[in-house]
Amino acid sequence: MLPASKSISNRALIINALAGGKSDLRNLSDANDTQLMLRLVNSTDGIIDVEDAGTTMRFLTAYFLVTHQHKILTGAPRMKERPIGILVDALRLLGGEIKYLENEGFPPIEIKKFTGQKTNTIRIRGDVSSQYISALMMVAPMLPSGLTLILEGKVGSRPYIEMTASLMKHFGAQCNLQDNEVIIPHQSYKAEPFTVESDWSAASYWFAFTALAEKAEINLPKLLNNSLQGDSAIVGIMDSLGVKSIFENDLLTLSKKESKRELHWDFTHCPDLAQTVAVVCAAKNIKGYFTGLESLRIKETDRIKALQHELRKIGADLIEDAGKWTLIPSINLTKTASFSTYRDHRMAMAFAPLATLMDVTIEEPEVVRKSYPNFWNDMKSFGFTIQPTASVLK
Repeated sequence: MLPASKSISNRALIINALAGGKSDLRNLSDANDTQLMLRLVNSTDGIIDVEDAGTTMRFLTAYFLVTHQHKILTGAPRMKERPIGILVDALRLLGGEIKYLENEGFPPIEIKKFTGQKTNTIRIRGDVSSQYISALMMVAPMLPSGLTLILEGKVGSRPYIEMTASLMKHFGAQCNLQDNEVIIPHQSYKAEPFTVESDWSAASYWFAFTALAEKAEINLPKLLNNSLQGDSAIVGIMDSLGVKSIFENDLLTLSKKESKRELHWDFTHCPDLAQTVAVVCAAKNIKGYFTGLESLRIKETDRIKALQHELRKIGADLIEDAGKWTLIPSINLTKTASFSTYRDHRMAMAFAPLATLMDVTIEEPEVVRKSYPNFWNDMKSFGFTIQPTASVLK
């Protein structure tokens, strides 16, 4: 059973809180990131520990400021290395008093007070993290003069911005999203019932299992063909990597097909798929030509470095040259390999499908709790043997 989308769940929780907390939210994600948000958005504690949840850190920073809550936001060691300066700069321009408690531009931060709106127009880079933009969008209706966001440069992960706009509209807030401009007037959210759809990011790993297995047919429930989620792009990507997708009602059936020799893909709008796709290409001897991986450097780990290191264990490599990456596939896979996760849930789940071809050890397997707590149990249901101490998969 796929988990619900944590991206949609976390946005719904923030908007619901801004609407007075009375909406009937159904099928919220059981991912740790969402459970943190559920607990922290209404917390009366002065110190808020978001652990390793980047979305939670960024969304709550904007939320606590505009709702006039004095808070200290902190997190895990890696969270203190993940930048938040662009969002803080924008909130300061709006009239927020926010203080860095350790390193300039990084958590922990102290949200002191919102002195009143000083501007209704903010220019913000579009190529670093869409979460900064979404955080500002969701609180914009609460600002007395509304807000116009001008997105400068290349806009990355645009489907997540469109997701935020769609959810705002569901809860009664007008949001005019143009090419490089977002216009949001002052208004009120309304409580509305809402059901969260299944998570396409989680589904991507089952595409990988299908691509790598000798034979496979997998049914995935409650996935929308016209999804809000950018990671639904996995359908098109995996069509080139040997996976046929058929939608029938709310059921998606995956099966085998012929794969291509090369894959050219721009991950600008779906960066969370890059690790999974890289591993499949490496194992299937498919050469990859990738762009749009820049944001991977500021995720739970530097995912580019992590991928390069771990792919070499199976004789593959990811070579960077002037903002472009070439995936050199493996010629002969090893019979066994142990993969580090770098405390990154997507590293664990991206390499796990190699268990269709070899014995795999995933170090720190518990990291999947961040987005897909039942991942190992779901693998067991497909016949894989899991040894819990290090998740040895056969």
